[in-house]
Amino acid sequence: MNTNVSIRMATEGDVDEILKIYSPYVSDTAITFEYAIPSIAEFSRRIKDTLQMYPYIVALVEKNIVGYAYASAFKERAAYSWAVETTIYLKQDYRGKGLGKKLYLALEEILKRQNIINLNACIAYTSVEDVHLDNTSMAFHEQLGYSKVAHFTKCGYKFNTWYDMIWMEKMLGEHPDAPNPVIPIVEIQALRT
Repeated sequence: MNTNVSIRMATEGDVDEILKIYSPYVSDTAITFEYAIPSIAEFSRRIKDTLQMYPYIVALVEKNIVGYAYASAFKERAAYSWAVETTIYLKQDYRGKGLGKKLYLALEEILKRQNIINLNACIAYTSVEDVHLDNTSMAFHEQLGYSKVAHFTKCGYKFNTWYDMIWMEKMLGEHPDAPNPVIPIVEIQALRT
């Protein structure tokens, strides 16, 4: 992708543009198992809640948001603090152009600064590709160093079809005997200002 791309932390003012990116994935694909497009208020709450602890970043081309990525808790228990779930969505016409890689690598750099070690991605999977789902997300994650660690069969039902789900993981570093505490994103942002 030759276009200049800038990446920054999402703000509340971005919710409309981010939701416009996400909506076609809900209405037209099985990439997300969500059935109904969230309201602006609900989506705004999701972004705001994420930004209390984890990064939620957007990619801009000519000042327009064309993709976003974020991390969320893998599990709520304290012992899972060093593991997150990663998520990425791009405008449909920006897929396959290298933007996703830039976004995910930027997300990884922030997560390293937070002392996160394990990255986990929950991905819809199909043994028979159709108009609602292919397996490009799995291939994308493989290219970025993720490995498949779990496969759940026919656990998601959407568009009158049963879909599988896989989990993929990537390690950002070693697992020390005494890991450094995870630093909330709000503290890292405070250091930058």
